[in-house]
Amino acid sequence: MLLFFALCLVGVAIAGFCAFVIFWPLTLVHVRDRHAALGAQWGEGAFLKPVALRWLLARGYRPLRDGSLSGLAAPARISLLVVFIALASSALLTLFSLVIK
Repeated sequence: MLLFFALCLVGVAIAGFCAFVIFWPLTLVHVRDRHAALGAQWGEGAFLKPVALRWLLARGYRPLRDGSLSGLAAPARISLLVVFIALASSALLTLFSLVIK
């Protein structure tokens, strides 16, 4: 039963990844178009750059006071957190099932 829940959490992580793939590129395009200085700091291909992801996870979009940017970046942040939490929970459930076996 624990492995079934672990597999369900992998499905949740996949759903979170799908949401991340939708919202994060839209956020990057918005940053490129309306916040050129920030986009220039990240450079080209910022999709998986650690500095850009750190900015997202640290809510770096909030001080910019751009409602459109917040509307795109907040779901991207939440979906990235869902991916991390679901995968970590799945790994913990898998390890727990091996320990009690």
